[in-house]
Amino acid sequence: MKPHGSTTHAPPRMPPVLPPRRLPRELLPWSAALVLVVAGLILHYFNPTEHRFYPVCMLHALTGLNCPGCGALRALHHLTHGEFAAAFYCNPLLIAALPVAFLALMRWLIYGRHQPPPTAIFTRPAVIWTTLAVIVAFSVLRNLPFPVFAWMSP
Repeated sequence: MKPHGSTTHAPPRMPPVLPPRRLPRELLPWSAALVLVVAGLILHYFNPTEHRFYPVCMLHALTGLNCPGCGALRALHHLTHGEFAAAFYCNPLLIAALPVAFLALMRWLIYGRHQPPPTAIFTRPAVIWTTLAVIVAFSVLRNLPFPVFAWMSP
């Protein structure tokens, strides 16, 4: 029995929760390629040394030390103009890593989801630790004040 004066109300109906809309999996590699092309065009036409809308390296701003990415925007700007020596001078590690990244992107664009993702090789522990060791060694060596390492610092 219901107590006197009580009414039964149905709980309010909640609207259905829709999953977030995502790009079809087949369009993801092509979307990434489009973003890279647009970024390349921006880097080609807007020199990082002349325009201030590019991000600033906080490590370099606070300490004066060069991180592994310092000089990367300038290096990519030089690459878009075909100036390979100047690009290598700005960030030699990036220039050495770009062919690997380019091949991984091409494999992803060509094979899509019919092959393992291009990052599958990069998730192996040996590759991760080797990459980390190279990045740390590059970071330390490019900040040493000896002339033999001056070519690593922009």
